[in-house]
Amino acid sequence: MIDSQALQRLLEEVAAGAIAPQQALDQLRYLDTEAIGDFARIDHHRQLRTGFPEVIWGQDKTTEQILTLFRAYAARNQAAIATRIEPDRVPRLQAQLPGLTYDPIARIAALQSQPPQPQPGRLGVVCAGTSDLPVAEEAAVIAELWGFRVDRIRDVGVAGLHRLLAERSRLDQADVLIVVAGMEGALPSVIAGLVACPIIAVPTSVGYGASFQGLAALLSMLNSCAPGMGVVNIDNGFGAAQLAGRILRRLHRWGGSDNP
Repeated sequence: MIDSQALQRLLEEVAAGAIAPQQALDQLRYLDTEAIGDFARIDHHRQLRTGFPEVIWGQDKTTEQILTLFRAYAARNQAAIATRIEPDRVPRLQAQLPGLTYDPIARIAALQSQPPQPQPGRLGVVCAGTSDLPVAEEAAVIAELWGFRVDRIRDVGVAGLHRLLAERSRLDQADVLIVVAGMEGALPSVIAGLVACPIIAVPTSVGYGASFQGLAALLSMLNSCAPGMGVVNIDNGFGAAQLAGRILRRLHRWGGSDNP
């Protein structure tokens, strides 16, 4: 929790005119953390600093730890989101947390007391193949939980370019595109040569032996000859959504896409 003595000193300095209210707000961005048992420390002010709330990595936590974290967020009327939650854990979570939603493809659990504030711009999430859907949906669902408008374009990999070209108008309408692909990871390069918006490429661990659990796709994307493309880590749909959200918000600030 906030150090009460530090907060008291800060308020006294504002009252005395020693610092401006905006300076005090800048300091408050770094004060509010909460120790949760002996296993976690929640960063309640991450959204104040970065524009996006903290999200729980669920894969390596126990169900009890996740429950405890969700309750801590709920006690503050804050949205709680956890990624990489396997379906067999959901019944217990939902039994203990009324209102908990779960997306089985994205493997994301969320508890929100109210709908998210609509965010600017249009985000396209493009998926090369059906096997890449879990990563693509992680990006899409996270973005929607944060209030972004998402257009999903699925199963348009390079094995059938006619499927991709049939979606040209939707690609052109996006302000940012997240492009998810496994195997040889060629799809982001192809799309980067077709559109004007930023491309966030996400390699997946889908593929035969020589794909090396996504390493081949990652290296292919990093070595792309198509400019205007950035690459996140293997299977990192969450990271792609965060980056896309930051870009969209900056576009809005600079007078770009401002229609939520």
